[in-house]
Amino acid sequence: MAIRIPRVLQSSKQILRQAKLLSSSSSSSSLDVPKGYLAVYVGEQNMKRFVVPVSYLDQPSFQDLLRKAEEEFGFDHPIGGLTIPCSEEIFIDLASRFN
Repeated sequence: MAIRIPRVLQSSKQILRQAKLLSSSSSSSSLDVPKGYLAVYVGEQNMKRFVVPVSYLDQPSFQDLLRKAEEEFGFDHPIGGLTIPCSEEIFIDLASRFN
């Protein structure tokens, strides 16, 4: 089991990196988000766009981030998309645990 965990973490980080590269090379319209995914903006000053699976919405730790976003921004997000107020590193680390 310990052998499989690093592979899973590595694969989820790779998926996030690919999604980040894909989203940064295209426009930020809702048309470039595949079905079953959602775009979130992560960062404290410089916002980075990530395209993540909607299955993240079921994760308690992701729900905590959403509550934090609601407390900080309400339902009026400054960039128009879902904004998560945490550092990019924390978000990547957290997301890598979901798979």
